[in-house]
Amino acid sequence: MNDTRRITEGALMTGIYLLVLLLILFLPGIIGSILILTLPIPFVFYTYRHGWKPGGLMLIAVAIFASLFATVFSLPVTLLTGIGGIFVGASMNNKRSAYETWAMGSIGFIIGLVVIYLMSQLLFGVSWTEQIQTALDEAFAITEGMLGTFGGEGQTEEQLEGLRQQMETLPDLIPSILAILGIFYAFISQWASYKLINRVEGKKFQFPAFRNFTLPTSVLWYYFFALIFNFIFAAGDGIGYLAAINVFTLTGTLLVVQGIAFIAFYAHVKQKTKALPIIAVIACVLLPTILLYLVRILGIIDIGFSLRERLQAKK
Repeated sequence: MNDTRRITEGALMTGIYLLVLLLILFLPGIIGSILILTLPIPFVFYTYRHGWKPGGLMLIAVAIFASLFATVFSLPVTLLTGIGGIFVGASMNNKRSAYETWAMGSIGFIIGLVVIYLMSQLLFGVSWTEQIQTALDEAFAITEGMLGTFGGEGQTEEQLEGLRQQMETLPDLIPSILAILGIFYAFISQWASYKLINRVEGKKFQFPAFRNFTLPTSVLWYYFFALIFNFIFAAGDGIGYLAAINVFTLTGTLLVVQGIAFIAFYAHVKQKTKALPIIAVIACVLLPTILLYLVRILGIIDIGFSLRERLQAKK
């Protein structure tokens, strides 16, 4: 009976996945971009109910059907969403906490993104570094032309030089970009799967309040060591330089999230408006050069000096 149910649900989830995949292929644009975020949900749901081994068999079946009936580019997408979804579902099946599940899902999606990166390089001959560099060159050319229309040539060069120096390292940040994308995709997939499972099975899966989000102290040490090595290998282009700059970027981004979580915690404890962390996020997007560093420092202080405990003690 259980085997029959497992096979039936596997076929159903496989069919749902392939249907959504075909809709994405025929409905590009905003709708397709939204639907692609839902692709891991069938894997999450099925793996959560039956474990990672049936989830792996479902991934094999979906990969075969996707390669036969869809485009060749559907295979990398299937591997990404399948691996990430199985990691999330397996963690839920093992009754891990929400943040532990998020961490495992992030690992799964990062693995999937690395697989896509390698497949695009080896099978399709697509160099992400060259594509990013070409896009940057085109963007600089357009920006230079626009600034040249409103100002002198010397002024234009001065304005572009700082931006060019900041952006020329972007191809070197591909590993950290993949990691950040994997973390984001894992969160969206887990959140959407929670909503589905809660409705279907009457469960109460949910993330803890964002204000209670906190990183382990080890992240702080990784950040400071990466900062030191970033200065040591600043003029290099070897493995040490790439490792330092990517660890520094990734941990720095996580510390920004920590800082925003502390702002949410502060708003809760001091009974301020709940819009305060949202305002902080918008301000960081609009003025990243200044505010991102300030919020990151706030996150460092929160972890290093137990700022939340001190705040609660005062209350």
